[in-house]
Amino acid sequence: MVRRIALISSSFHPYPGGVEEHVRNVARELLALGHQVVVWTVDRGEHLGRAVVDGVEVRYLPAPLPAARPGPALRFLRDLPVAWSAWMRAFRDFRPDVLNVQCFGPNGVYALLLHHRTRVPLVVSSHGETLADAHLFDDSLILSRALSASLRRAALVTGCSNVVLEDLRSRFGARDGQVIPNGVDLDEAGRVAMGREGVPPASVPTVLAVGRIVPVKGFDLLIEAFAQVPTTVPARLVVVGDGPEVRVLEELVVTHGLADRVLLAGHLDRPALLASMDSADVVVVPSRFEAFGLVILEAWRAGRAVIATNRGGPVDLMTDGVDGLLVDPEDVEGLAGAMTELLLDPALRHRLGESGRARVRDFTWRRTALAYADDFESTLPSSSFRPAQSG
Repeated sequence: MVRRIALISSSFHPYPGGVEEHVRNVARELLALGHQVVVWTVDRGEHLGRAVVDGVEVRYLPAPLPAARPGPALRFLRDLPVAWSAWMRAFRDFRPDVLNVQCFGPNGVYALLLHHRTRVPLVVSSHGETLADAHLFDDSLILSRALSASLRRAALVTGCSNVVLEDLRSRFGARDGQVIPNGVDLDEAGRVAMGREGVPPASVPTVLAVGRIVPVKGFDLLIEAFAQVPTTVPARLVVVGDGPEVRVLEELVVTHGLADRVLLAGHLDRPALLASMDSADVVVVPSRFEAFGLVILEAWRAGRAVIATNRGGPVDLMTDGVDGLLVDPEDVEGLAGAMTELLLDPALRHRLGESGRARVRDFTWRRTALAYADDFESTLPSSSFRPAQSG
């Protein structure tokens, strides 16, 4: 059955991130499977209007929320009619069969309102936002209550890992849920032009970490741990990404006298990031919590040895000692020991990398999209499906 799917994402292109990557690839693969797909995402004030990304129409929609303070409350009352009109116009233009919230935020509040108004089936897909961004749901009664209401009314709830679903059940009242993991494009590296350049080459083994520089990603813990790797072990640490905590990392590098061993590379475009992954010897995911671990898949694709946090989704994804090493990032000595072990043992790095390269074939974006399509078909009422149109 061909269906009309609205992927309602908390964020999207041109912004980087795991949710953005997930939605972009799922939209493209669902379209390739013959479904009709749009992406509706939150306008952050840039008034981007409409765009086409990978052949999929994207609408950037305003999503103001109520506020307690008089000034913001008045602005909300002023902006709400315009915002609701934009959401209803997007709905009427596409007439979706399913409203699929991807990462709950203000987008989820408006999707819930659309569900109330239109009775189109609601699907909630969580990416760990209730854990990684827990303060948002603790501080916002609107978001917390809207999420609970959405989970009660949803025809289907999905999460990128078991730990994500468990949090939805225990704190927000979800009754059930299906794990739909992230994927990776196995052929992406082959499509990138030859001669791509990543971080500057080095004569010593490279430990690589990639992600947004925020506390939950644990890059401060990684630098603390790297400072405990003996100086007799030749190595450098490269951290790729940007974010509000860059200055904290810079200060840690100075404090530990690591200026000649640590490179904070900032944001890299995809070709440069792929090149950096290919040239790394060890990839570390030191998050205080990780809902899934997309970087793990990208490291496996490159055949790199991985050290990952044991807090969250990687526990379901990896087998310790088989396709990577699982560590508690708060155990700085243990993290330092894992890095030292891999840096001193090229044979172990190779074995873990090759096991990861084999494992990653189970995680493609096509499989992720098929999992959504299969769950839609088995869960949603048949009245929500429409026959394929000729042409």
